[in-house]
Amino acid sequence: MQNNEIGTGKELELQGEALLTERAGFFESDERFHELYPLPIAALARRHWTPIEVARSAAAFLSTHKDVRILDIGCGVGKFCLSAAYFAADARFYGVEQRASLLHQAEEAKKVLQLGNVHFIHANFTQLDFSNYDHFYFFNAFYENLDGTEKIDDSIAYSNELFDYYNRYLYRLLDQKPAGTRMVTYHSMEDEMPADYYVVDELSNNLLKFWIKA
Repeated sequence: MQNNEIGTGKELELQGEALLTERAGFFESDERFHELYPLPIAALARRHWTPIEVARSAAAFLSTHKDVRILDIGCGVGKFCLSAAYFAADARFYGVEQRASLLHQAEEAKKVLQLGNVHFIHANFTQLDFSNYDHFYFFNAFYENLDGTEKIDDSIAYSNELFDYYNRYLYRLLDQKPAGTRMVTYHSMEDEMPADYYVVDELSNNLLKFWIKA
């Protein structure tokens, strides 16, 4: 019996190591990560999904302490949350997305990666209580509303008025957060940023910005 227990323990250990090796492989490149998704979803990556290196840099900046709660505003298929959660295992990442079809893809990718510090929420970000989160990531989820921009799909309404509304709404939410709140923006027009948030670093030709509220 004891030998069987030793054998079972060794098998579980080897299975765990194999899982870690397989999971790590998905983060070796964006192309490898996109294998988690169907081809039509992967094809949207160039314009709509966060590059892995951007997620790594953002995670390092936002992960200020153990169990810090970080919200991705408009998480799409979850690439930022999943990548950031891999690189910052002590932080908790939450992604909010109003399209159920995209969240389904996020949950399926999460099952493969088996990351326990990621949570996805099916909602419009205006329905959330921002006091539940410490820091934020924003890859201009509102930009689709502008005329002439590439859309992810036609499942939701778009308008310039919505673009303005969402920016004003996020501005007010961020304005209510305490000093020390951190925000990372990627490809943002910065309309959503209150004046007391200061840029402390920039990367990717200034497209990636790191903010702290004074």
